[in-house]
Amino acid sequence: MTADLLRDGMGLGACLLGLLALCVVGRCSYSPEPDQQRTLPPGWVSLGRVDPEEELSLTFALRQQNLERLSKLVQAVSDPGSPRYGKYLTLEDVAELVRPSPLTLHTVQKWLLAAGARNCHSVITQDFLTCWMSVRQAELLLSGSEFHRYVGGPAETRVVRSLRPYQLPKALASHVDFVGGLHRFPPTSSLRQRPEPQVAGTVGLHLGVTPSVIRERYNLTAHDVGSGTTNNSQACAQFLEQYFHDSDLAEFMHLFGGNFAHQASVAQVVGQQGRGRAGIEASLDVEYLMSAGANISTWVYSNPGRHESQEPFLQWLLLLSNESALPPVHTASYGDDEDSLSSAYIQRVNTEFMKAAARGLTLLFASGDSGAGCWSTSGRHQFRPSFPASSPYVTTGGTSFKNPFRVTTEVVDYISGGGFSNVFPRPSYQEEAVAKFLSSSPQLPPSSYFNASGRAYPDVAALSDGYWVVSNRVPIPWVSGTSASTPVFGGILSLINEHRILNGRPPLGFLNPRLYQQHGAGLFDVTRGCHESCLNEEVQGQGFCSGPGWDPVTGWGTPNFPALLKTLINP
Repeated sequence: MTADLLRDGMGLGACLLGLLALCVVGRCSYSPEPDQQRTLPPGWVSLGRVDPEEELSLTFALRQQNLERLSKLVQAVSDPGSPRYGKYLTLEDVAELVRPSPLTLHTVQKWLLAAGARNCHSVITQDFLTCWMSVRQAELLLSGSEFHRYVGGPAETRVVRSLRPYQLPKALASHVDFVGGLHRFPPTSSLRQRPEPQVAGTVGLHLGVTPSVIRERYNLTAHDVGSGTTNNSQACAQFLEQYFHDSDLAEFMHLFGGNFAHQASVAQVVGQQGRGRAGIEASLDVEYLMSAGANISTWVYSNPGRHESQEPFLQWLLLLSNESALPPVHTASYGDDEDSLSSAYIQRVNTEFMKAAARGLTLLFASGDSGAGCWSTSGRHQFRPSFPASSPYVTTGGTSFKNPFRVTTEVVDYISGGGFSNVFPRPSYQEEAVAKFLSSSPQLPPSSYFNASGRAYPDVAALSDGYWVVSNRVPIPWVSGTSASTPVFGGILSLINEHRILNGRPPLGFLNPRLYQQHGAGLFDVTRGCHESCLNEEVQGQGFCSGPGWDPVTGWGTPNFPALLKTLINP
């Protein structure tokens, strides 16, 4: 905190706290996240209330300015037909645009100071403020909250959370979007190891997806690797209390990387790398990003949450808002059900993706591994979209081989996530493609199951079935999930960025407007198969089906590297 706030910190902040103490709850307080799901996720149990004197770290998302202007700038720098195409904003430009108003900064800082918050740190854009305080102070500050320690997940992760709704003084309603570190639990990996398919005979067959299979299917030659002469880079982010091991990467490349140039190690780890066992999700992300985007400098954002009260995904967003020089391509295997997140949180995270798009970053997220998904509300079934895949500012699908042992054409992987957002309206860049699908698909599910006017996803796809991964020095076969397709597509985009940089062009940036304008040029169209959904009599487990052109199962299709490079290298 600044010295002037320390000198007069009891002013407005003490007034706000005093008003809250005098209020009848609901009269002069408000809940920033009234719709946040607050049920305990399956597999988690409470270990009891936290000691009132224990320290917590909470993150306050401050209200930003000029978001309409930011949205228009993103459209301009991402549209090949715009004179501003590729003229991305710097982090400082973005900060100048979205920085909270002086009144917001002053009001929130004084309020926190009066409540006893300590060691508060902001970011360059000044729209997040992370502070430390005791549990007792947090429960006074956030009326209604009650912090418990919970344990769950495959790694028996411990977190401190409050399942109860919290209230803030109404005087802060125009200044704070939400408070991070209360409700959201770490997601669990949906990667699965499928049984090995049975097939007669082995002549001419492969025994699972490896880098050589990826490179053969997507027409990457031994020469299609990074040059090592540019400052090009790529990154993957990990949020699942999982870590990669350098020894696993070395063993993976020893087994599967012999026929193409590659880098032997991760160039930079941002965040904390745990010393425990490697996680299969983290191992897969690093190994396939570095083998598809071969010989390109690779960063790993390792975000376990440095304290039990921190949200790893939120910590990653803060890092993006605090680093001027970032890799152009970021892949992440994180996802939650849209309906499990508050509208305040989901809209604010979407704004963070918009900020990244304005800076020319390409963000790729896994589309999910539950097909169209399914949930029941008021006794009726609906499909269940996934976020961040449903954000209009990220690029996100999965396929499998028609014959699982041959490098053949691809068909739908039945688990591949896709559908229509219940939160975000359909962006203009996909209006034509989605309208065509809805009017021409011969087997649409009943209209009550999905929001036909919502943002439709995925945008692209890649193989998501039958991967080999090395984790804890053990080669593991038949690993499946769109967490696999995401780093593969990301690595291929990094190779295209390499060519663009060598030709004096900017990186691709936010890809979707260009992708839809070019009607999927440079991609293999996947036209066979449907993904899974609700197991009821009405839809009988079937969601959407693929067809010619764009569809909400495989997007525009899978990469054909030479054709995609030709399509995207200019302008």
